[in-house]
Amino acid sequence: MIDAAGYLVQYQAARSILDNLLEHFMTTLNAAGRFLVAASALLVSLAFAPAQAADEYYFYVQNKTDSRITKLQVSEDKKTWGYFDIGKGISPGKKVKLTWDSSANDEECEQWVRAVFADGSTSDVSKMDFCEDLDTPIVFE
Repeated sequence: MIDAAGYLVQYQAARSILDNLLEHFMTTLNAAGRFLVAASALLVSLAFAPAQAADEYYFYVQNKTDSRITKLQVSEDKKTWGYFDIGKGISPGKKVKLTWDSSANDEECEQWVRAVFADGSTSDVSKMDFCEDLDTPIVFE
């Protein structure tokens, strides 16, 4: 049985191969041929797409502090930090479900995570595996 991370890796590999083939053929075919190749590639990519992609890439964050979380930052190397869009923030005492942005699909499952609070302070940095146990919240205390 393939877990979600393994399935994602297989999907991404198949998608990459299809994209490369499509680019090669599109440069050599006429308009009708390009349409057929593009339609075929779309059908194949849909066949390999995860059935519940939108539901698979989520995680929970729980704020047990007295301050609003204004940013949730992530990094693969603790040097370059990106962030998740958390809207207006996460209020003290709240637990929210966040959706993994598809732009981060090529990143590693394990990421360093920290919260930035309304008072300007940051939480301790902790390592999270976003491919495992999506229902256990990241808790900031």
